[in-house]
Amino acid sequence: MNRIPIPSDRPRAPARPLRRRASLALVVLVVSLQAGCGRGGASGAGATAVEVGVMTLAEQSIVQHTELSGRLSAIKVAEVRPQIGGIVRKRLFTEGSDVKAGQVLYQIDPATYQASYDQARGTLAKAQATLASAKTKADRYAELVKINAVSKQDYDDAVAAVREDAADVIADQASLESARVNLGYTRIVAPVSGRIGASSVTEGALVTTDQTSALSTIQAIDEMYLDVSRTSADWLKLRRAFASGSLKAAGNGAAVKLVLEDGTEYEQAGALQFSDITVDATTGSVTLRTIFPNPDHALLPGMFVRARLDEGTDDHALLVPQLAVTRSSDGGATVFVVDAKGIATRVAVKADTAYGDQWIVTQGLKAGDRVIVSGLQQVHAGTPVRIAGDGASATAASAAH
Repeated sequence: MNRIPIPSDRPRAPARPLRRRASLALVVLVVSLQAGCGRGGASGAGATAVEVGVMTLAEQSIVQHTELSGRLSAIKVAEVRPQIGGIVRKRLFTEGSDVKAGQVLYQIDPATYQASYDQARGTLAKAQATLASAKTKADRYAELVKINAVSKQDYDDAVAAVREDAADVIADQASLESARVNLGYTRIVAPVSGRIGASSVTEGALVTTDQTSALSTIQAIDEMYLDVSRTSADWLKLRRAFASGSLKAAGNGAAVKLVLEDGTEYEQAGALQFSDITVDATTGSVTLRTIFPNPDHALLPGMFVRARLDEGTDDHALLVPQLAVTRSSDGGATVFVVDAKGIATRVAVKADTAYGDQWIVTQGLKAGDRVIVSGLQQVHAGTPVRIAGDGASATAASAAH
């Protein structure tokens, strides 16, 4: 007899696969929960602290200075120009040599000027002789008019002739002096002492008084001056610092250092000569002039240099290495400071003035703050940190300049 299948037997076949899937899901859930707990523990209080280097800020007394660039100029520059026209007969100097004031540089053909001088001298001699004769005649008429031997009119005419001849003598003396000056101008002399440049003319060249080019140029380079410009905004900022007492003025007698194009410092210190009394309307800047001695002629006109001017003394300066300061796209500066709990905190600061390889911080920090200076790549706000060394305090000191 055939067995009739029991309906409840069919659903029992898939029971084992269902139990396997349920067990697998449970295992995955447990593993996920364990992984989640592990990650949560890493960000908690038990996280490994990042090792960093710090420096403890301390107030320092520094001489604050600024560097301004420009080109050197000779203290005196004189163009050699002819004051009369003529043919250049001789050039009496070596190009590039040192010349003295009054030294003859060029000789212009003096022939026509010598003739004019001689003629003027003869004209004067003639006028002087005429004057002497007129005086004799007037003296004679003065006696004759007393006895009515000559008329009063004749005497008056004789006196007038003396005055006229005397005026002619004065005019002829002036003509002679003019001729003498022109004759002297045939010898072109150095107007100042200094180093003379190249000559623009040669022997045989025709020169005139109204020519556009100079014959040569002399520059006195025993001293050099440097004109530099600083913005009026910086000028006002400096004045406010003096007024508030945060900066002590260095004064006009303060030394000015010169940094040459190759980065070396010129051995001779200069001095601030003057500060312009007006602000340039087109550039908004004030011109400062400094003078530098140049006994060895190591400085030359046109050299590009930087002047380092002492502005004043700050007795309470806070210096932070530039590598410890980060700046945003808008120029804002921040540093990381280690707080009492050993947590890195981002602090906004004002650091607008460089001092060597450091920034002068005027806002945001105080003496005693511990600023992170190394290990910054692994630090962000809220990161636990461990100070390199003994881990208890920061002992790095700011380098003085």
